[in-house]
Amino acid sequence: MTVYSKKKSQDNMDTITIAIVEDNHDIRTAMELLINGSDGYACVGTFNNAETAVEQIPQLMPNVVLMDFNLPGGMNGIECIAQLKREHPDMQFMMLTVYEDDDKIFMALEAGASGYILKKTSPGELLEAIRDLYDGGSPMSSQIARRVVAFFQKQAKPNPALEALTTREKEILDQLSKGYLYKEIASNLFISIETVRRHVHNIYEKLHVRSRTDAVNKYYNR
Repeated sequence: MTVYSKKKSQDNMDTITIAIVEDNHDIRTAMELLINGSDGYACVGTFNNAETAVEQIPQLMPNVVLMDFNLPGGMNGIECIAQLKREHPDMQFMMLTVYEDDDKIFMALEAGASGYILKKTSPGELLEAIRDLYDGGSPMSSQIARRVVAFFQKQAKPNPALEALTTREKEILDQLSKGYLYKEIASNLFISIETVRRHVHNIYEKLHVRSRTDAVNKYYNR
């Protein structure tokens, strides 16, 4: 395990510190190389089981933890998140897994994960998802976000709280609810990523929420 000090990236952003909990050596090494080779990101620890992660991650206090589901030993990734989140509520967790079934998705979110990304996600999209999570978002692969949306749409009702949003903010919230990343929303609406971030910040403030999941819940009046 290598430990890095927090530093500033070339564009003056705080470097996001990341821990990886993944039992597959090749995947774990590839993610570590990607993160440490990208400006603005640093891997502070890698773990191949949940028990070691639970013991050592609190000593590292990373900004973001990437968590696999199936891990060797008696504890899986969701149980690992639940224990760490109880003790460190400000720590951000993102599932990085092959599983797309509803049960695992909602178990992970209920345990404290704020993001859910599939392992087939491209390296660039993974880094963007980490940045999104660090910035207060709840990144999800589009397939996952649509499953979450479908669940809430079954009981969707108009929400009067949305009246406080501008037309543009409602457009962006609709895009968020469909699982689009910030860069995809920017492209779809022909605006800059920074404009998207500004609108998302305003949406969160007006709806009194702190994450994409909470905003989508409000969108569907849940």
